[in-house]
Amino acid sequence: MSSAEQLPDVAGLSSAEKDELIRALWAELLDQRAQFSALEQRPSPAECRRNVQAECKRPLLEELRQRGTKKRGSKPGSSTIEIRLGSHLGFLRSSLLIGVLVLAGLMIVTDRGIGWYQDNRLEQKRLATLALEHAAFSDLLVELVRVAYEPDQRSYRLTMTMKNLDPAQPIYVMTSPVRVFAQSGLVWKEIPARTSNSRATGVVKLTDQHAYETIFEPDLKQWTELMPGYMHVRFESNRLISRRSEPDDDIVERNDRYYVYLKPYGADDEAIRKRMKYPGAPPIYIPMPPH
Repeated sequence: MSSAEQLPDVAGLSSAEKDELIRALWAELLDQRAQFSALEQRPSPAECRRNVQAECKRPLLEELRQRGTKKRGSKPGSSTIEIRLGSHLGFLRSSLLIGVLVLAGLMIVTDRGIGWYQDNRLEQKRLATLALEHAAFSDLLVELVRVAYEPDQRSYRLTMTMKNLDPAQPIYVMTSPVRVFAQSGLVWKEIPARTSNSRATGVVKLTDQHAYETIFEPDLKQWTELMPGYMHVRFESNRLISRRSEPDDDIVERNDRYYVYLKPYGADDEAIRKRMKYPGAPPIYIPMPPH
């Protein structure tokens, strides 16, 4: 090391860089010693004149070649620092790549999880709707029981029942007033009707059977006589059905229609019996199939 070269900042070097600097200085010292020994062994000028001049120049030429090819001014330990920095950059690149792959995997898994959850919820809702429809239309039996005269000799009392065919599974039914229509000509005309008590609507928890009554009064002057001596009457019953007393959207609507031939007050039973060839007294009503 020449006096012109500056000593590196030893305090700023790491332990490995300090070791590298010591090895470089030691190698420089050994090289200087070797050069000094070579100069001591060089022959004197008198000896060179006595010997062949080429032989005297050869050691000096080789020395100059070695000095020219030797790199000066390179900072000891710089190659080690560059290698270490490169390794750190490679580690950072690999860590970033792994993070990106992990994030992409999490996004894919999350997307599939959300899709599965939505499909599962839709399937559960579909199955619940099918079960509720089965309960509303198969497990719930609605029947027209009878139609009877009222004591006022003007109105009629309609009795209907609802029955849960699966008592282990309660059904909640919101009832509405039964509407009554009578055919006049080619049209249906609604006639006054009311429930037999003050409750026109309400929710019924149905575990077995429930009966309800409607009172109606035909006030038509003329009606269509499809059967001799009988009015053609239609009853409409609408209800909302659920498995819960306070449902959200788990509700099914069921509409039922029932048709009867209804004998008016003051009808001539004998004339009706003869025209219809009916044995015995003609009944107050004759049920008809839905149409």
